[in-house]
Amino acid sequence: MALMFMGHTLFLALTMFPVFTFEESVSNYSDWVTFTENVDRYEKEQLEGLSAEQKLKKTVLRPSLYFDAEDVQALRQKAHTSHSHLFRAIRSAVTVMLSNPSYYLPPPKHVDFAAKWNEIYGNNLPPLAFYCLLCPEDKAAFDFALEYMDRMAGYKNWLVENAPGDEVPLGHSLTGFATAFDFLYNSLEKERRQKYLEKIWSVSEEMYEYSKVRSWGKQLLHNHQATNMLALLIGALVAGVDKGSQANIWKHTVVDVMEKTMFLLNHIVDGSLDEGVAYGSYTAKSVTQYVFLAQRHFGINNLENNWLKMHFWFYYATLLPGFQRTVGVADSNYNWFYGPESQLVFLDKFIMKNGAGNWLAQQIRKHRPKDGPMVPSTAQRWSTLHTEFIWYAAEITPQPPPDYGTAKMHVFPNWGVVTYGAGLPNSQTNTFVSFKSGKLGGRAVYDIVHFQPYAWIDGWRSFNPGHEHPDQNSFTFAPNGQVFVSEALYGPKFSHLNNVLVFAPSPTSQCNQPWEGQLGECAQWLKWIGDEVGDSTGEIITASQAGDMMFVSGEAVSAYTSAMKLKSVYRVLLLLNSQTLLVVDHIEKEEDSPVNSVSAFFHNLDIDFKYIPYKFKNRYNGAMMDVWDAHYKMFWFDHHGSSPVARIQEAEQAAEFKKRWTQFVNVTFPMKNTLTRIVYLFYGPYVNVSNCRLIDNAKSGFQISLSVNNTDNTISVVTEYQNLKTRFDYLGFGGFAKVVHENKVTKFGLGTESVEKQIKNHRVGFPFGFKVNIIAGLILGVSLVILAFQWRFYISFSKMLRWILILVVTLWLIELVDVWSMCTRPICAKWSSDMTRLEHDKGNKAKQLEGNPVVLPDVIITSLPASGAEILKQLFFNTSDFLYIRIPTSYLEIPETEFEIDSFVDPCEWKVSDVQNGHFRLIQGWLQSLVRGTKLHLQNINLYEASRSKAAQHSAISKDKRKRSKKRESLSEQRSRARGSQDKDAEYIRELRRHLVYYPNARPVLSLSSGSWTLKLPFFQEILGPSMRALYVVRDPRAWIYSMLYKNKPSLYSLKNVPQRLAAMFKGENGKEKCSLNEGYAFEYESLRKELSNPNSNAVSALSYLWLANTAAALRINGDLQPTNYQLVKFEDIVSFPQKTAETIFAFLGIPLPPASLNQILFVTSTSLFYLPYEGEISPSSIHAWKKNMPNEEIRRIEDICSSLMDHLGYPKFIE
Repeated sequence: MALMFMGHTLFLALTMFPVFTFEESVSNYSDWVTFTENVDRYEKEQLEGLSAEQKLKKTVLRPSLYFDAEDVQALRQKAHTSHSHLFRAIRSAVTVMLSNPSYYLPPPKHVDFAAKWNEIYGNNLPPLAFYCLLCPEDKAAFDFALEYMDRMAGYKNWLVENAPGDEVPLGHSLTGFATAFDFLYNSLEKERRQKYLEKIWSVSEEMYEYSKVRSWGKQLLHNHQATNMLALLIGALVAGVDKGSQANIWKHTVVDVMEKTMFLLNHIVDGSLDEGVAYGSYTAKSVTQYVFLAQRHFGINNLENNWLKMHFWFYYATLLPGFQRTVGVADSNYNWFYGPESQLVFLDKFIMKNGAGNWLAQQIRKHRPKDGPMVPSTAQRWSTLHTEFIWYAAEITPQPPPDYGTAKMHVFPNWGVVTYGAGLPNSQTNTFVSFKSGKLGGRAVYDIVHFQPYAWIDGWRSFNPGHEHPDQNSFTFAPNGQVFVSEALYGPKFSHLNNVLVFAPSPTSQCNQPWEGQLGECAQWLKWIGDEVGDSTGEIITASQAGDMMFVSGEAVSAYTSAMKLKSVYRVLLLLNSQTLLVVDHIEKEEDSPVNSVSAFFHNLDIDFKYIPYKFKNRYNGAMMDVWDAHYKMFWFDHHGSSPVARIQEAEQAAEFKKRWTQFVNVTFPMKNTLTRIVYLFYGPYVNVSNCRLIDNAKSGFQISLSVNNTDNTISVVTEYQNLKTRFDYLGFGGFAKVVHENKVTKFGLGTESVEKQIKNHRVGFPFGFKVNIIAGLILGVSLVILAFQWRFYISFSKMLRWILILVVTLWLIELVDVWSMCTRPICAKWSSDMTRLEHDKGNKAKQLEGNPVVLPDVIITSLPASGAEILKQLFFNTSDFLYIRIPTSYLEIPETEFEIDSFVDPCEWKVSDVQNGHFRLIQGWLQSLVRGTKLHLQNINLYEASRSKAAQHSAISKDKRKRSKKRESLSEQRSRARGSQDKDAEYIRELRRHLVYYPNARPVLSLSSGSWTLKLPFFQEILGPSMRALYVVRDPRAWIYSMLYKNKPSLYSLKNVPQRLAAMFKGENGKEKCSLNEGYAFEYESLRKELSNPNSNAVSALSYLWLANTAAALRINGDLQPTNYQLVKFEDIVSFPQKTAETIFAFLGIPLPPASLNQILFVTSTSLFYLPYEGEISPSSIHAWKKNMPNEEIRRIEDICSSLMDHLGYPKFIE
């Protein structure tokens, strides 16, 4: 399923606006309002406290920044016990500093200090001062620290002269100096204290003034802002104790910005940062320190932030085998700028508490290289040692995450990155693959910018994705852990420095004419503001793992200028085994597109191993890398069989404060037609590739025959990926690719299954042809014998020769026809492509009729009202595969029939016999029309937005709502309300129509709001046939009843008139009889009938019996449905295990779960930013609010009534 990523995404627009209606789910921005109120109150209290403190002239107690004075002795003990390994690292750092004071001490002259990037001095000071605190007896180290701080205090400023607009070095110096001052305060004499304090104060004041005018004061989620804001906060905390209320203004400024940062980070469901791992570690260093300091000093708790909960995977799932190198997406070096050991131990102590953070920090420190390009910078390598020591929780035993040791695929749906084989030791079998295709700034930021749900966000001006690269659809490959294709890392933003495609000639080329790559290129930083650039996107269409294989694909057409008139730039990656990677580029262009060439690039930064030319089987051109006599090879060809010679080049580009070298393979193909397909194969030294060819090149997809290690693989991939019907037709299921090999078929996203051994089509002709040749040979042999002895047979030579020739030619024609009909080689396709395609389609259809027919899913969602089924909208809304339809709405009404459907619940089951006997014909026809002819059904709806008559008609339909209203409205108010509702309902229908214009084959998903339908699924099955896919959502009765009675004021129980509805449930109304015991009445409702006749019955008991009756009846009735047509889904599973549950649901539908849908369901279940109607905030903790807020006697009553069914569904008792 492909998500609508080209300008039609409405996700955040519909989930972030605080509009509370039953139909629409919304998100929560009240957290920010609450936070602002808390800060204002905090500031007032803090100011009052400080005034009182100054009046009393209390003694200042230090250290106080990260710990108190009374904690120092415990820290010293830990240095020799549980934290000894960290203490050794700190002592080693100090020893190195003392051994080379001319390098590590700040220069005596300010001009030398300001002449270069000087963050090293601020970064190295905290671990030095912390060592002096732990070892007060080391006078040499203490004297070194005093000299260090004296020199810094003596400078007129801490800026860098050749970077006058960049305060990051100033931020590092302020952070380091103020932190060291706090650690060493009690060891300093009064004069030094005063001198250092005044310096901290003046620099903090300078930093505060800069925050008003510099971009880092406004650009959120950027490493500069986090670094400088943390510096200002630390300066304010250290200086503010002595200096008074001015520091509180600085604190308020920092908290205001950083809480916005934390609020936005909570939208990023995968724990990533768009700047990549290197700069991400830079930002995260400051974020973790802020979170700690904000809680310690202000009582602001961000430890439940979902980004923090997921941030571990940003380090673990980006690690290449060996724990030394990371994914190089965006501006990067080979691994991290800061930490990440400090960040990891922080996560383990305060967030995860499972040992995984400590374990990964341990592995990274253990495998740190001692030399080479992956050695940490001297300016950064020690800067977080003190926080790592402070946060390390020795009581948490280090242990790897679950499934460690097995290569796994990890999807970052917000970042747009997929990795495979991360976080493993370096060994011959451990391979790493990465793929990037994402939105500018990441999905959350991109959507916030485009749909503006928050008034304090000023579009792209509030963000700075300048460190990102033009790298949509780029990939890396490291078979055996040996990097074969890598990123070019930190450098200027050119597309050709990434493993992506560029095109020529382009009318808008700005550099490298006539070539043009992706939007935003051609400068030192990515240009993110300008025509089209801010709309630049890539999209991961699918990502699936099947054993040791992985398939991932991405669309990047929106990352290229529209002037090139490209329709699709679709790249697929198939990891066939640990050493074989197949990459295919599918490119479509408009008829009048100006481009006629496409060029691909593949980089490697390893200077020890050079690319050299290579040719596969003397047929396809390629390149090879010789790694100590182990040959890593690649070759390529297009759908015409053309394989151009590549250019192998080397280049140096500016990176940080140095030059970075890269080598790359550059191969260019012509684009003669509107459709171009290019195949690349990358493989390692321990595989033997004997054949690779394109055997089908249809418009909707392609097939490749690939022989590896004497195993034949047939790979089928759909390129018309947005068309669900095409995917089913081409592959036989709703996925995007499959591989047939060794009597097995792997359907990516669904699994692997065995198939009967079949003789492949392109070999069928051979045995028959062989027989024909044998027969022809025998005939010729016999004829020669006869000729030798023809005098004995008295046969005319000419007559005999004529008959021999006729027989041989006849047999040859029979063989030719057979070979021609079975041949799959390109020349045969040229002769009979239409016939071959027709026969292929016929063969597919014949197979569909045998055994398991291929049917497109028609999804039905049903549940009791308030069971949370609306949350499933996030899986189906705004996708190319589905059309999510709410039933009923004003224009999508259930037709009136001999039985009136109650909008809440009824006790009547509809059976297969009701369809066969012709009951409810109007509903049957309506359902057939809505499902089978959705587009026509919607087109036939007449929209009367402002019509009084229609408004009146629809207001009559909503009689239940009118009955609930206690306030008498004037006629004008009624008309105004009706018109507003009508306009909204009409726009909803238009939205559905527009969706089908873009995606005419989208399958309907009917979300039925009435609980009445839970007992009528067999009726639906009989009408819809095998295509029905029913999802029945059930909820814990205690949570359901709590939601009905306590979640809202007035309660949903009152708003829906539940007492009246239950009382009328067993009675006829308006001459329309309810079902009877002999006519579809669900006997499970008898217990509810008895309860309602009890004068002592209350709401809790009535709702308990209602849940029990409806759920028991639904389980009995729907139990007869086939597993392929019906699935029970627990609401709690959706919220607590969203990815696993979503994957299960999509497997039930025969479709892989797309990363974009995964991102949506993670957002609504994990961030506490999403509201369900009548439910409020959704999170794993909020759905269990009944445990704290519901009276125990009511919980006990519910459990007494529902315990048997609760036990069956896996809901344990809360009160024994």
